[in-house]
Amino acid sequence: MALGCRQGGRWCGRAPVGRPVLRRRPPAARVAEGVEAGSPARPYAAAGGDGAASGEELLEVCWRRHFLRGGAEPRPALPWRDYLSGCHPGFGPLGAALRGNLAAQWWDSALAFREQVFAVDAPLHGPPAAGAPRAGQGLRLLHSETLREALRGRGCSQEPGGPSLEEVLGSAGMLRESLLPGALAQYVSCLELVNKRLPCGLAQIGVCFHSIPESEQDNKNLIRIGERTTSLLAWFSSPRTAGQWLDYWLRQRLQWWRKFAVGPSNFSSSDFQDEEGRRGFSLHYSFPWGTETIETLTNLGDTELLQMYPGDNSKLLGRDGRKSVIPHVLSVSGNLDRGVLAYLFDSLQLAENPLTKKKNSQRKVLKLHPCLAPVKVALDVGKGPTTELRQVCQGLFNELSENRISVWPGYLETMQVSLEQLYTKYDEMSVLFMVLITDATLENGVVQLRSRDTTMKEMMHISRLKDFLTKYVTSAKNV
Repeated sequence: MALGCRQGGRWCGRAPVGRPVLRRRPPAARVAEGVEAGSPARPYAAAGGDGAASGEELLEVCWRRHFLRGGAEPRPALPWRDYLSGCHPGFGPLGAALRGNLAAQWWDSALAFREQVFAVDAPLHGPPAAGAPRAGQGLRLLHSETLREALRGRGCSQEPGGPSLEEVLGSAGMLRESLLPGALAQYVSCLELVNKRLPCGLAQIGVCFHSIPESEQDNKNLIRIGERTTSLLAWFSSPRTAGQWLDYWLRQRLQWWRKFAVGPSNFSSSDFQDEEGRRGFSLHYSFPWGTETIETLTNLGDTELLQMYPGDNSKLLGRDGRKSVIPHVLSVSGNLDRGVLAYLFDSLQLAENPLTKKKNSQRKVLKLHPCLAPVKVALDVGKGPTTELRQVCQGLFNELSENRISVWPGYLETMQVSLEQLYTKYDEMSVLFMVLITDATLENGVVQLRSRDTTMKEMMHISRLKDFLTKYVTSAKNV
């Protein structure tokens, strides 16, 4: 099934105090499904046992609900290290939607937060860097036939005047391993847009490539290439205030990551100094097996700018009050793919299910923040004339999608399943609400609304549904 209104990630809503509430019914008419509201639930990482330590249960949920793509049978899901290193087939439809929502929130924070931040773009590959060795280190973009010709030339049949392997590699394009060079190449244009006034910034999200470390290689004779979706904020400020800005962005970024988390304390920071003595911070998430870096903030000084623009430095000068200075560059670089994995671990909740007789039966719920949940509402049909009910669902689907609320069209499913199975499916998909259209809807316009977080079912008139969901999902931005 296709997701409805995939841009719904820009609408968000974790219910704060004073959120819209559903119309109350008498207590006797209210039904709790699965786990009663307020029943204890444990974060998955705190559940203990080998399954939690290795992430096996979450991996199965993510593969089964198409957040992650896996490998070949009989073990479809790849190990976590492959997803962390970026050497995997990619995210599934729900995982891609989750990453898209995370990216949308990043753009909102980067562009709306500061008045002088501009979005930029740069190609995935480019010519060899100026001053670099012709066959130096780096990921090269080379046509296979060109490489074959160069390798043949190394033998005794080399044609006079043919290019050597070093010349071929030296002239090959470079795959980007960082977004920073592409952003720095547009610094002068950015400076002109702000009339040379500092500070200012450039923002970008894009795919970068990297070599997988030797310790993670399956075949030591072959170097695997990984990829990751990276966010970058390049912030240009005067040397006088660069340290203050670094501390400022550290606080903002850590607060941003924690904003969407069920367990904010799992996001932490640590400081470091690189080989050149430049100060920076790393933001981490505490996975069951240890911490992994999800974002890095570094004060790069003016070295990268001077290398990018050799010669005349006058065009680099920005205004800091009455002075003209070459700015320092603050790099805020995040790994959105790892961010997705962090929020998947953060969101999985385990709770006992009192409706089943099985011992130790646990209800699994991905409680993703409403801003990040790939699907906000699922539409399904209950008892009644199928054709008429589906027509109601189609109209409601169109109405919600036009308001940029992502919808799952469960009413198109032809295989009959129980409501309990639907609840389990949608809880694992992190769907905020399930709306059930029945023959009562045709008679009096009332639909049944089930909440992911409380598992409570409420009755609501269909005319109120759009406004309720819109207010609910938009309210979380203010939390």
